[in-house]
Amino acid sequence: MPSALRLLAIETSTDTLSVALGTGAPDGPLWQHTGPGGARASTTLLPLVQQLLGASGWSLAGLDAVVFGRGPGSFTGLRTACAVAQGLAYGARDAARPGGLPVLPVDTLLALAEEARHAHALAGQAAPDTVISLLDARMGELYLALYACKPTGLSPLEPPRLCAPQDLATHLRDRLPAAGQPLLAGNVFAAYDHELTGLRGLRRPALPTATALLRLAPDLIAAGAALPARDALPLYVRDKVAQTTDERERQRVAASPAH
Repeated sequence: MPSALRLLAIETSTDTLSVALGTGAPDGPLWQHTGPGGARASTTLLPLVQQLLGASGWSLAGLDAVVFGRGPGSFTGLRTACAVAQGLAYGARDAARPGGLPVLPVDTLLALAEEARHAHALAGQAAPDTVISLLDARMGELYLALYACKPTGLSPLEPPRLCAPQDLATHLRDRLPAAGQPLLAGNVFAAYDHELTGLRGLRRPALPTATALLRLAPDLIAAGAALPARDALPLYVRDKVAQTTDERERQRVAASPAH
């Protein structure tokens, strides 16, 4: 596995903006920034990238790849990350690389699982068999993905999908080992505490981060997952941004105590 890659990672799929420069190696150099995201990400992201490049002494053209969280997540955030990653990659075009830098799209739920796994390990906890990534999708739904936690890394058990919080236990019932405690990771526990009551597993609040993207990147690049900038696309999972008035009313009625 390459250990001297120079990588820029961008994660804007939630209301938190995360940017990092590094090699992805555990003992490698790291420059990072975390702050408010959302609508502000489109205006603050490029200046932050320039600040980190200046602090590191690295040049954009000297990078090996631009890594970004491709989704699922906030529609605006995903478009911002993809567009900025492509723009930066094209900005490094030269005679040797006429297509610019390669880009590496990474599932945000994989980055979320890696962030939780890493925090779990730093806390001295034994590695779980399974990490369940749960990201608030709004509109009464979750983004969900399952990963087997192996010595070689995280391995997807199913692709990212949408799930109603009240349906999560049923969905997981036949997909988890009968023994062991899965690690539930995400930002959904406060919003859906009632619906998730009784769900088996340890809980760890977490978000996808740029540093998690960096840790994942070397293996993914070695596996051939990097793409030409022109081929980078967000992963939306959901194809609707908002509910209609009727849909919101039906959801309110269904959630009322009388139902």
